[in-house]
Amino acid sequence: MLPDTRTADRREFTHGRLMLEEVTHHHAPRVPDDRSGSRAWLRARLSHLPWKVFLAREVLAVFGVLAAIVVALSVATWLVEDGPLWRAVYLPLLDIFTMGDPATGEGESPARRILQLIAGFVGLAILPLVVAATMNATEAFRSGSANRPPAPEMADHIVLVGLGKIGTRVLARLRTTDHRVVVIERDPAARGVAYARELGIPLLLEDATAPGVLEQARIRHSKSLLVVTHGDGENLDLAMAAREINPAIRVVMRLYDDDFAATVSATMRASYPDALTRSRSVSTLAAPAFAAATSSA
Repeated sequence: MLPDTRTADRREFTHGRLMLEEVTHHHAPRVPDDRSGSRAWLRARLSHLPWKVFLAREVLAVFGVLAAIVVALSVATWLVEDGPLWRAVYLPLLDIFTMGDPATGEGESPARRILQLIAGFVGLAILPLVVAATMNATEAFRSGSANRPPAPEMADHIVLVGLGKIGTRVLARLRTTDHRVVVIERDPAARGVAYARELGIPLLLEDATAPGVLEQARIRHSKSLLVVTHGDGENLDLAMAAREINPAIRVVMRLYDDDFAATVSATMRASYPDALTRSRSVSTLAAPAFAAATSSA
């Protein structure tokens, strides 16, 4: 955690060397066990995938309408045409998808030709909706499959928001401890995303300020929140949102402006006296160290 108020106020006596508070229980990072069988590995890979997106309301509505149209045309074809039931279903499907031959033969009845025209117009109307719903569901599945949400029973963990330079270093440090971590990062190309996936850490590739994302990270059951994104305002919004959900959560924010950090710290401590809050300006804390190193040289 970042240093407390007393340590920060006395930084002139430490030659500008302000260290992060060491978290106990250090040991080598734990890497997920790959010795399980292929069945267990496949189950672990598939269990967190968002299969429910294919059962979304718009997908069910579009395919439900398509199925109803197919049933209606099949019944009508079965009533006006001789032949087995499978042929009565097969012909309307070919007509809807414009894959059947035109009913222009001498043996074709007028009713068959009318049904083929109706099926063709229905296909022109419904197929774009089917394609759009399928593409939307596929995109939602692709985006959701990139996430690795925490287990439903996870509790007493640390939520880390941001996997840039500092966030990646914080994650690497936390992985040397017994603390469980859930990470939120909006940018799939952030430098720490691949590292988090390599370690098998629960990862949400979402905007942490979006509704429901903190709840997905089980912020209500977590013990600490570390916010290390680049925006001071965003970090403050996340801290306040987390406190609304979990008033007792321990919050650490990365802030660039020192005056703003002091104001935020004082305000949040006054608003939540029973909770622990740390807000520090990274640049202000680092500046004395660089100055001391220059003068000592």
